[in-house]
Amino acid sequence: MAKDKSIYTCRECGGTSPKWQGKCPHCGAWNTLDEGPAEGGGPGRNRFQALVRSQPVATLADIDAAEVLRTPTGQDELDRVLGGGVVPGGVVLIGGDPGIGKSTLLLQALDTLSTQMKVLYVTGEESGAQVALRARRLGLAGTHVRVQAEIKLETILATLEAEKPSFCVIDSIQTLYSEQLSSAPGSVAQVRECAAQLTRVAKVSGCALVLVGHVTKEGALAGPRVLEHIVDTVLYFEGDTHSSFRLVRAIKNRFGAVNEIGVFAMTEKGLKGVSNPSAIFLSTHGAPVPGSCVLVTLEGTRPLLVEIQALVDSGGPSPRRLSVGLDRDRLAMLLAVLHRHAGVACMDQDVFVNAVGGVRIAEPAADLAVLLAIQSSLRGRPLPRGFIAFGEVGLAGEVRPAPRGQERLREAAKLGFGIAVVPKANAPKKALFEGLEIHAVDRIEQAMDVVRGL
Repeated sequence: MAKDKSIYTCRECGGTSPKWQGKCPHCGAWNTLDEGPAEGGGPGRNRFQALVRSQPVATLADIDAAEVLRTPTGQDELDRVLGGGVVPGGVVLIGGDPGIGKSTLLLQALDTLSTQMKVLYVTGEESGAQVALRARRLGLAGTHVRVQAEIKLETILATLEAEKPSFCVIDSIQTLYSEQLSSAPGSVAQVRECAAQLTRVAKVSGCALVLVGHVTKEGALAGPRVLEHIVDTVLYFEGDTHSSFRLVRAIKNRFGAVNEIGVFAMTEKGLKGVSNPSAIFLSTHGAPVPGSCVLVTLEGTRPLLVEIQALVDSGGPSPRRLSVGLDRDRLAMLLAVLHRHAGVACMDQDVFVNAVGGVRIAEPAADLAVLLAIQSSLRGRPLPRGFIAFGEVGLAGEVRPAPRGQERLREAAKLGFGIAVVPKANAPKKALFEGLEIHAVDRIEQAMDVVRGL
């Protein structure tokens, strides 16, 4: 018998090669080519044409662009991340570590949405009895939630045609397979094929679709990158499974703001939204302690107050630089700026910096708070009670403005903070925030002098 032909597909970019190579010829990644059967042409060719309706060429100004209707999911934090609710025909991809709460959150949203529209839950990882057991444990009625335990794509498409739901969850896309392909479920070809077919059905029928995706050990969404390109919204579930708090972050959203976050607390009855997330990221010290500075950071459109903690200790000949929740390379750069422009030397000290609550801060507006926390720990003197700071610090020692500074100050004033050190460009021209004393600085040495005076 003739041997079946094989083809090698890259796990990173989805590119194919007729023979195995150590390095992918398309993206340059090493040891990412996996062997699979070559897909033949024939009956499966042009199978996408039946799902797409051709549209005539039109002028952009003449196209009717009505505002999209949104249906709230009953989870305020999830609605915030989605941009206000579920959009008809929208496709959402949600990924996260195993056991972090993806299926729990979606089952809760399905139960709420079932009172307003027809919903369908397709599970390829559990049986119907397991889904029902989880619903009972969460206290969900589930009287209008339709459930199907299936992994064959053609059967799922037939169910979507027969049931005509307005909202459907596929849990998960890596468990599905299509008869058009001979490769195993979870392979690059199967994931790409199933996601493309489901997306086209959602666009044609107007059914809002949520795809649950697995993640790799690095934390990225498994499967080809094209999966993230064809969907409308990509959400990441973040958080430590040992902690009760979870963050849902929007990485891509065609119907709302990106980098928006929703904060949830895991309880016995499922995930509950946290209305005041700043309380999570602030420690409750009885009195001010050295090495602690509160930062007003911005996550999407939401200002959050996060406590930055620094510990400076004698380190000997080879001091360590360690940061949790912040960029380690940026920490080394800030320590050099602190030495050169503010005269504060930490060259023989261990420096540890931590963002309380497990939050990750990527924006450079945290620079000023980090440097003030380091100086506070080094001197052994706490910052005043009710003190906040934000601002980007450049290599020349200048303090640059942070975006949307007025909103940050408004959030700090609302939560009762009384002293703020901010960039001069972010300082309001008149007293807008009652009870908040604002010190505007444009150099790092100025900021240090202000803090010493306080």
